[in-house]
Amino acid sequence: MAEPETKVSNFIRHVIDADLKADKYSSRHWSGRPGPAAQQGVGAVDTAKIRTRFPPEPNGYLHFGHAKSICLNFGLAQDYDGACHLRFDDTNPEKEEQEYVDSIIDAVHWLGFDWQQNQYLASDYFQWMYDFAERLIEAGHAYVDSQTAEELRASRGTLTEAGKNSPFRSRTPAENLDLFRRMKAGEFADGTHVLRAKIDMASGNINLRDPAIYRIRHANHHNTGDTWCIYPMYTYAHPIEDALENITHSICTLEFEDQRPFYDWLLARLAELGCVNTPLPQQIEFARLNLSYVVLSKRKLIQLVEEKHVDGWDDPRLPTLVGARRRGFTPEAFCRFNEMNGVTKSDSWIDISVLEECQREHLNETAPRRIAVLDPVRLVIDNYPEGQEEECLAPNHPQKPEWGKRPVPFSKELWIEREDFMETPSKGYFRLFPGNTVRLRYGFVVKCIGCDKDAEGNVTAVHCEYMADSKSGTPGSDSYKVKGNIHWVSAKHAYAAEVRLYDRLFAVEAPGEGGGDFIADLNPNSKLVITAQLEVALKDAAAEDRFQFERHGYFVADRFDTKPGAPVFNRAVTLKDSWSKGK
Repeated sequence: MAEPETKVSNFIRHVIDADLKADKYSSRHWSGRPGPAAQQGVGAVDTAKIRTRFPPEPNGYLHFGHAKSICLNFGLAQDYDGACHLRFDDTNPEKEEQEYVDSIIDAVHWLGFDWQQNQYLASDYFQWMYDFAERLIEAGHAYVDSQTAEELRASRGTLTEAGKNSPFRSRTPAENLDLFRRMKAGEFADGTHVLRAKIDMASGNINLRDPAIYRIRHANHHNTGDTWCIYPMYTYAHPIEDALENITHSICTLEFEDQRPFYDWLLARLAELGCVNTPLPQQIEFARLNLSYVVLSKRKLIQLVEEKHVDGWDDPRLPTLVGARRRGFTPEAFCRFNEMNGVTKSDSWIDISVLEECQREHLNETAPRRIAVLDPVRLVIDNYPEGQEEECLAPNHPQKPEWGKRPVPFSKELWIEREDFMETPSKGYFRLFPGNTVRLRYGFVVKCIGCDKDAEGNVTAVHCEYMADSKSGTPGSDSYKVKGNIHWVSAKHAYAAEVRLYDRLFAVEAPGEGGGDFIADLNPNSKLVITAQLEVALKDAAAEDRFQFERHGYFVADRFDTKPGAPVFNRAVTLKDSWSKGK
């Protein structure tokens, strides 16, 4: 994967630089914990300078916001000679599926990153988490609470009022341990008891008011099956996972900032009890990605899919990574976009056009040029010899002569864009109209002499005459001076193909702004399926081959619907941003 030439510094890099300068992690050893110890051996020295992690919950498909976290965590590990773990935080058995695990693995690989042997499941640590919970109970740092969910909420307090101690907070460690083990044994129904950390119900941070760390859920888990009927809360599980894997910098988005005090409290208690290695991981928060014209809420994405406003999770209009891949976006452009926008502590909005422009820039560099007529009308060259054919030469990339040229067949009848002919031209129109002369790109100069129409007055064919000595690239051809230059394909050699013209899914910058219905802001023109006439070289396109269709934009052969000799194309982006000018 092509990397940006320079790395933009940010506050996270400053933290890492300071930690490395202080030699903070030089004495780390694996001490029989799960995770990398399984590969490196108990007691092995950790040679990675830093360890980061990307910890998605496998309950949905990754979206554009996840790409920022992926590029950041894996990118930092690469830059600092470290390691980045791919860890599935599968602590919620009711929402997680293997389908999502597989899709996440595929998406991270597509972005160009590899975690080598460092792939883990939070559920593989369930026994460790349970054992640590028992240690916390024995030390007086946790207790079983038997209040109802309503009573728990009522006793939690508010931002201005302290919470109230549970009537069960004074249970002895022996009582709590007995109840917790019976919870694990399946004696109690869901919601009967929870295990809570014992911290401070008067804390100004609500997250420190004895947060729940275990709840009862009689549910089948995708990895552990029916082994467990109690499951750790994410806020309890996540710091333990980081510690067991020797993570040095646990990088997450700003919504977890208020959870950091509990993260630190829990790891400090476990370190005191000899449960985890030191130095401890440190949590660092950054601002998440906020993009205009999209929704990144998992709830809203699910609604779009389930109500069939889009054609599934990989719909090219959806801001999922599987959708972006199918649309023809490139992983290199995603990484360039995230590097360019940097990492900050302040929430801000980025216009989707910035991401689209990154895609254009990369596709402009990497996509071969081809010719496609999207709204075809027949052009007949009346004075071209019947049955004659010849080849014109077109460059595969105008800025890359080393890519060579390809032959484009020319014949008596061609396909041109319907918009390239006007019987009565408007002011400033330089393409085909009766009496006007244009150049057929890479081919001949032609003069329009009229058109055919059907009974409704629709143009069915345009007629012209060609100048035999005007073929591009031949001596004297440049003596013809014309203002119009249009593209074409030979009607005899072209083939009809399905082309999907994708645009932004939403018509407004902030869908659902002010509490409105975001569905009402859908763009009715976000998808248009047409039959286009394509040059013959495109017939051999393989799935995920990308091209610039001259004048039209960048297109990709659909990764699923393309068949040998019959590609289907999706538009990734237009050549220019038309939204900034209004549509």
